[in-house]
Amino acid sequence: MSIRLFNTLGRKMVDLEPIHTGKVGIYTCGLTVYGRGHIGNFRSFIFADTLRRTLLMSGLQVTHVVNITDVGHLVGDGDDGEDKMSVTAAKTGKTAWDIAKEFTDLYHADALALNLLKPTIEPKATDHIAEQIAMIEAMETKGFTYRTTDGIYFDTAKLPSYGQLSGQKMEEKEEGARIGFNAEKRQSSDFALWKFSPQGAKRHMEWPSPWGVGFPGWHIECSAMAEKYLGVPFDIHTGGVDHIAVHHENEIAQTVAARGVAEANIWLHNEFVQIDGGKMSKSLGNTYSLDDLRAHDVSPLSYRYFVLSASYRSPINFTFESVGAAQNAYSNLVDFMRDLSPGAGNVDEVAMGEFLAALQDDLNTPQALAVLWGVVKSAELDGAVKAETLKAMDVALGLGLADYIGKPVVIPADVQVLVDARAEVRAAKDWKRSDEIRDEIAAKGFIVEDGPAGQKIKERR
Repeated sequence: MSIRLFNTLGRKMVDLEPIHTGKVGIYTCGLTVYGRGHIGNFRSFIFADTLRRTLLMSGLQVTHVVNITDVGHLVGDGDDGEDKMSVTAAKTGKTAWDIAKEFTDLYHADALALNLLKPTIEPKATDHIAEQIAMIEAMETKGFTYRTTDGIYFDTAKLPSYGQLSGQKMEEKEEGARIGFNAEKRQSSDFALWKFSPQGAKRHMEWPSPWGVGFPGWHIECSAMAEKYLGVPFDIHTGGVDHIAVHHENEIAQTVAARGVAEANIWLHNEFVQIDGGKMSKSLGNTYSLDDLRAHDVSPLSYRYFVLSASYRSPINFTFESVGAAQNAYSNLVDFMRDLSPGAGNVDEVAMGEFLAALQDDLNTPQALAVLWGVVKSAELDGAVKAETLKAMDVALGLGLADYIGKPVVIPADVQVLVDARAEVRAAKDWKRSDEIRDEIAAKGFIVEDGPAGQKIKERR
């Protein structure tokens, strides 16, 4: 068994060689719960989930740690300004703790809708303040920190290897968009490990420390929690490409400074979701949530299919037209599963071998889907073999296909009344009323498709 992955650290393909035979530890940077997770966040989580499923299918045991950032993520990802949790709390009149719970609960609901496997461990930053302080103390003892009026900072000049992940030399890391200007910082690339609470003010989230009351910087939580649950080094760290230049670079620096070893052996990063060919951002109003997709009749699992249709290392352009095409493909796949009969069938070993080989080649999900559709369209395989093979493939894809095998659409009586009424008005060529009834049917969770054989009813997925 050979699993090849593109390691951002070194920018080359490498073979996965688990540190502990038969076991793999993965750390995924999770959501900052100051707001609703968006489809860009969930591309990262679908990618990590697919990695985990592939490793499991390859016969490995997996410990998957996905953190919840509920403190310490400063506005703009720099070192100036307030913590994002506190900013949202001030805007809403709620406490930071209430904000964290609200958006953590929504994140869990969205993860369930996307069929993401539950993390083996889901640590919260606020539950691991002691571990973060201990790691900062270790860096301080080794001379990697200094104090300013607003906090304790990491001195990047003390670490010659700083910049190894992004490939940037320290002098190339300009003061600017991602690192806010601070006259007390020795280098623009230095970053906060611990921030002091403002004088005369009490924050919703603050803790005592050897340096004063305050809260941790963003980067320290991941270094501390990854070490606690996976040890260092561990096998694989995942996240979006936006984490490379700052967050993950700083994670590596912290662990090397504190422990003298690398944090992870392999770093994997998924590319951005673009919106209509451009950037996704809150200022542009195009950070779509799963609820926004549902409002356009796009189901969460259709979005998962959309994400799997592209390599995780390629940008993917989201439009409602493109995700609609993915939804059609997914709906056709579900309809095919409905027409199969459950029963004892053998798995097509040749197709399964091709499928797993695609996934073990740097998670080539487009090729894996092509193999899957080859099974669907095969004239040589009988229905029982197709059912078992597709079900086995879906263990890695996570599209919930097994739920539909041999299960026709159940149309409630009130929906059937509308379907029959629509057939009558279409026969009378009353297209306006036909469209109105179609919308009424959609509001009840069903979609009507018109074809040569008449109306076909599908569930909205």
